[in-house]
Amino acid sequence: MPNGILLALIAYASYSFSDAVIKSLGGQFTVFEIGFFVTLFAGCFLFFTKPGGERWRDLWRTKRPWAVQARALAGIVSGVLSVYSFTTIPLAEVYALIFLAPLLVTVLSTVILKEKVGPWRWLAVFTGFAGVMLVVRPGFRELHLGHLAALANAFVAATIIVLGRSLAQQEKRTTMLGTLIGYGLLFNGVGAAATSFSLPNLGQLGWLVLGGLFTAGGQLLHLLAVKYAPANRIAPTHYSQMIWAVVLGALFFTEYPDALSLVGLAVIGASGLLTMVREEVRLGTVRWNPFSRARL
Repeated sequence: MPNGILLALIAYASYSFSDAVIKSLGGQFTVFEIGFFVTLFAGCFLFFTKPGGERWRDLWRTKRPWAVQARALAGIVSGVLSVYSFTTIPLAEVYALIFLAPLLVTVLSTVILKEKVGPWRWLAVFTGFAGVMLVVRPGFRELHLGHLAALANAFVAATIIVLGRSLAQQEKRTTMLGTLIGYGLLFNGVGAAATSFSLPNLGQLGWLVLGGLFTAGGQLLHLLAVKYAPANRIAPTHYSQMIWAVVLGALFFTEYPDALSLVGLAVIGASGLLTMVREEVRLGTVRWNPFSRARL
């Protein structure tokens, strides 16, 4: 279980750096061009991570084909929404909205995976939602299409996490990654050709390769993480990206969240910690139980 959580934390750090690279390329390429090149280079790196006993040419041989295709298609939608939101609004606001995904996973895991969710984790869901509202503050600040894209991405990301967990023990890694990369290249390639397509210069190519490397690392580590921990245990690690949002936004994009936004991010983080601690108590892996009247 701890191995799965650690892998998820590293995976989300890798995703955050990929997001920062994508944001830096906004205005230089279309959403489809960025998606195509990042997926292409991510696929090149992932090609060499094939587990022993698996073959890439067998990626279409699946036990649950409809679920695999659904996860791949959801990945495409998530990719397009992510690129658009990261290139149009501040990092912290994108992450605040995407942070709804772990909360939605808690809901979906009860329906799809039949996992039990107690009152304390439901409290965490509502607390996290309140934190998101503090960061975004709809009605008090101007909202853009990027905010809508990030919100939609939260729903799609929650579906991906739950589907990934349900397929992790049944499907091959080559199937899970190969279908996602194949669909991504096809969709973004057609989109780029239908709009405008320009070859990157040497400097831009370097950033696109780096974005692909970080994306590949995140995909591989996250796929490994869900093999070692349940979906509702992996989900709270998503909150670690709020730290990266503040750090990377300040260092590279001069984006400085105000005090209320920082409070909102802290509330979101607290809801994630509440979920994780409550789960540890339920499993009996901690000595101090903050949810009981007496200490263990």
